Amino acid sequence: MRNFEFLSPTKIIFGKNTHEQVGEVIRSYGYKKVLIHYGKGHIKRTGLYDNIVESLGQAGIQTAELGGVQPNPVLSTVRKGIELGRKENVDFILAVGGGSVIDSSKAIGMGIPYKGDVWDFYTDKTPAKTVPIGVILTIAAAGSETSKNTVITNEDGLIKRGAAFECNRPVFAIMNPELTYTLPPYQTACGVVDIMAHVMERYFSAERNVELTDRLCEGVLKTCISNAQTVMNEPENYNARAEIMFAGSLAHNGYLGLGRTEEWVSHRMGHEITAFYGATHGETLSVMFPAWMKYIYKHDTALFAKFFNRVFDVEYDFFEPENTVLRGIAKLESFYTSLGLKVRLRDLNVDENQFSEMAKKANARGKLGNIVKLDDDDLVRIYEIAY
Repeated sequence: MRNFEFLSPTKIIFGKNTHEQVGEVIRSYGYKKVLIHYGKGHIKRTGLYDNIVESLGQAGIQTAELGGVQPNPVLSTVRKGIELGRKENVDFILAVGGGSVIDSSKAIGMGIPYKGDVWDFYTDKTPAKTVPIGVILTIAAAGSETSKNTVITNEDGLIKRGAAFECNRPVFAIMNPELTYTLPPYQTACGVVDIMAHVMERYFSAERNVELTDRLCEGVLKTCISNAQTVMNEPENYNARAEIMFAGSLAHNGYLGLGRTEEWVSHRMGHEITAFYGATHGETLSVMFPAWMKYIYKHDTALFAKFFNRVFDVEYDFFEPENTVLRGIAKLESFYTSLGLKVRLRDLNVDENQFSEMAKKANARGKLGNIVKLDDDDLVRIYEIAY
């Protein structure tokens, strides 16, 4: 097990009707002027927006607002938020939505006090300070509500980049599973896949003697698998929604990766599909993870066989562990398709002539992989397997 330091200061306020507390929660921290940041209007159609404005008003908190965050948030919206936040002199940002809104809010928070371009933090700079954020979560997926991570797409050059700073962890996350009842089945499915991918990126570690986090990862994954079809078939099943929502936060707050190396190959390769084609993040993962596994598993067959035996209950073949892996990958793909998601790039209308450019961009900040380092040709081969 590797040395590590860990602090997760985000206060989680979990359960039914908890969003109604938002005004009192923000007032308890002493903030006066809040920028409400949200997506393309869903929170207004469901009445959540009115509930939030009323709660903030009753607490005596002034507001400004910026909607319009799209899936896979873009830099141009972040820059609008920075300009508005400065003009309105906000001292807090309230992200109401899922990972895209939260990531956009984190970027705005870094950008408001910074004199340069916020994109600097996605290349080589570290923020000295930030405007703090809080979250009302409406989509269980990205785990950004308790993480230090933010991912933004720069439309100039179709570059999708992440940044991870401790100052980006939200002050609080209000997590009411009821707010996810109205999600379309596709978004629910993509959310489940994203949660599981965050765990798997940590599970497939080059580090040995990490039994505790192995078991924690396996437990979160099995919880997602056992509740996935329930939330798809019974969208207002509170208990299943609650399990998935809590799993999303545990998957990406950093706890499951303590003492481990992490992979993130499938995520980075999926980000390029999103940047080039606008594909939904979760569905890029249902395509890329099996392909990455097919290419990489022989470098640590025992680890992959253990994973599929423990998580997907594939019988362990002690004479030929490779058989366990191959049956497991097929079972993983079947799980994804049972949720209505694609597992081939051709079905996402990705042009195979773009593989080389996508691979080059995925490796732009250094070769991906910890189990084995992957050069551009390796990534092209993985894209080909996924096709």
